[in-house]
Amino acid sequence: MNATLSLNIPVAGMTCASCVSRVEKAVAALDGVLHANVNLATERVSVEGAKGLSAQRVFDAIVKAGYAVPTESVELQVTGMTCASCVGRVEKALLGVPGVLEASVNLATNGAHVLRMAGAVETEILLSAISAAGYDATVRSDESAPAPAHDPGWRVLLAAALSVPLALPMLGDLFDQHWMLPAVWQMLLATPVQFWLGWRFYRAGWGALRAGVGNMDLLVAIGTSAAYGLSLVMWAREPQGMPHLYFESAAVVITLVMFGKWLESRAKRQTLSALDALRALRPDHARVRREGKIVEVALATLRVGDEVVVRPGERMPVDGVIIEGRSHLDESLLTGESLPVARGVDDRVTGGAINAEGLLVVRTLAVGAETQLSRIVRLVESAQATKAPIQQTVDRVASIFVPAVMVVALITLLAWGWLDGDWAQATIHAVSVLVIACPCALGLATPATLMVGTGLAAKRGILVRDAQSLELMRDVRVIAFDKTGTLTEGRPRLLEAVAADGDEARLLQLAAALQTGSEHPLARAVLDAADARGLAPLSAQEIQAVAGRGVQGEVEGQTLRLGSGAWLKELGVAAPDVLGERAKALQDQGRTVSWVMTQSGEAITPAGVLAFGDDAKPGAASAIAGLHKLGVRTVMLSGDNRGAAQAIASTLGMDDVRAEVLPADKASVVASLRQGLAKGERVAMVGDGINDAPALAAADIGLAMSTGTDVAMATAGLTLMRGEPRLVLEALALSRAVSRKIRQNLFWAFVYNVVGIPLAAIGLLSPVVAGAAMAMSSVSVIANALLLKRWKPPT
Repeated sequence: MNATLSLNIPVAGMTCASCVSRVEKAVAALDGVLHANVNLATERVSVEGAKGLSAQRVFDAIVKAGYAVPTESVELQVTGMTCASCVGRVEKALLGVPGVLEASVNLATNGAHVLRMAGAVETEILLSAISAAGYDATVRSDESAPAPAHDPGWRVLLAAALSVPLALPMLGDLFDQHWMLPAVWQMLLATPVQFWLGWRFYRAGWGALRAGVGNMDLLVAIGTSAAYGLSLVMWAREPQGMPHLYFESAAVVITLVMFGKWLESRAKRQTLSALDALRALRPDHARVRREGKIVEVALATLRVGDEVVVRPGERMPVDGVIIEGRSHLDESLLTGESLPVARGVDDRVTGGAINAEGLLVVRTLAVGAETQLSRIVRLVESAQATKAPIQQTVDRVASIFVPAVMVVALITLLAWGWLDGDWAQATIHAVSVLVIACPCALGLATPATLMVGTGLAAKRGILVRDAQSLELMRDVRVIAFDKTGTLTEGRPRLLEAVAADGDEARLLQLAAALQTGSEHPLARAVLDAADARGLAPLSAQEIQAVAGRGVQGEVEGQTLRLGSGAWLKELGVAAPDVLGERAKALQDQGRTVSWVMTQSGEAITPAGVLAFGDDAKPGAASAIAGLHKLGVRTVMLSGDNRGAAQAIASTLGMDDVRAEVLPADKASVVASLRQGLAKGERVAMVGDGINDAPALAAADIGLAMSTGTDVAMATAGLTLMRGEPRLVLEALALSRAVSRKIRQNLFWAFVYNVVGIPLAAIGLLSPVVAGAAMAMSSVSVIANALLLKRWKPPT
């Protein structure tokens, strides 16, 4: 059996001969593998396989064996695609290249996102595969924007100028005027439209035919060629008479299709407006202070550590920290925050923000691709490049749509020819079927809407990591919220310290000793309280965090612990009556209570309790109420005691509270929330900390506050650029609006074909009317998607 698949894959993590054996065994066990050889020295695996073996299966086998296969992505710009069938054809061509794991093609941007095994396939091979499929492609650099193909307007105008004299006789017939041109003039006008201006249809249609598939161009090329050829035949039969010719049908159809594509390309560009606005936030130059002088340099030459001078009215060129000056910054296009925010020395600033009134000096922390603005742009681009689940269904329909239309057109031709005997008229009816059946609208219905939706979300401060997250968000019926930092300010204050021996200052010093250097919100509250009283923290050694319990260390020769009441119980320590009663009273008031415990030998003694308070975020209650109006049940997850958690939950109007939940248990709690939900209904999780990452991953949809950690944002499908619970409500409402718009577009796209094809087949639509309807179907779908820009968040 000859090999049809040849791979040379890099593998990371192999260290010895047993690794080689394990990888070889895993790959060789796959059906279709003819030969597998692992080279430990080069850390590569060579695989020869038969038909049916895919690079993805080999990749999965190596990963399952416990080793890593490095991957890389490449962005391509594809020209020549016109409909959903083209999308499927390009994807099929890319996925057929050995070493390619994923390929996603977007008709709205004419872009292709390819994930490949690093070093296994050259970019030139990808470009050649697309070329063999009948399209042209180039590599898109990181700085270039995805762009829809642009149809030159002069071509449309020229085609219209040549077609109008051919179409005028149809208008004259309405007034009993006979303006028919001589046959030779009709041919001279129609020929350049058919074979010069319309050459693109022949070229793309031939490419599709050569690949054994069909697309819109093939339908137009066959249909108009049939009308043109029929005209030549009729003219040849009556060279001296005035036969009824169909040159005008062929020319006008091509002109209308070209006009529709021109309108479509203009509308497509509007769907990218939000992304263009984000890119425009990057200035080209920056002023840098060097050796006491201010010099202007290109942004690309900046380095981390440079001191950048930003004048009033200018955009921030880099991410950094203010070292001199104070001002207000407009970050609306980055975070959706409508009001300027005050920034001063030691405050972090983000590239792209507008400096209002003050002169600022900023020490650069990130430049180029590492800035937050660049990451936002990449995230929005990535979301627009991915496919929603519904689009995958549409693509499967489109793959069989064109061949089905060809069959219908053939049946129309034969039926009219045999029944009526007028083969000329039968040909025209078949041409109408071919022309009106363009699947362009099907291919644009979903991606155009998603592009507008993700762009609108970015403007509101909601970053979508992938289109699937935005689509599935519509089905969320339960949302779990982490408490601290998500529903509350995340800046707790120490409200009370109760010492067993009455020495509150000493108790605070002991607690501060364990919290020195910690960034935990409660730790900051302890340190701030100690600093406010002028108490210097004691020295601590061997400080160790105990997950979900607290922290412990050595202070003045004794073991000291600071943690939750649950930890106190786990240690088997009984609280003194006075402390225990006071702790319970504080918890009943909604305070978070921590215990300070000292240990001497084997004896552990409670030294006191610390009570903390954290206020709910402004707007959190109204956001929860808004979610309830949308039929969503809200649940609060917290590691706090039930009293503290219940107090916040009651204030906000939460439906359910899960208190004293350990970080490791949050994921299982989120999973349990699916119980009782109907099929298709989903659970979302909102969090901001490292300990929320498992729960974010366990939920159907994860939403991370950008005010939290990078780990949480990397795990979530949606990132909220402002730490406001209201953005959760907006994300849900926008997702439902996007889904409604997608359904509307798909409905109209199918209606054009479901209604139009039968009408054309029974002879009620001329090719000219069919061409106009086909052209307007794509334009109407994109225009409807653009109406989404009028969406307003719920009040």
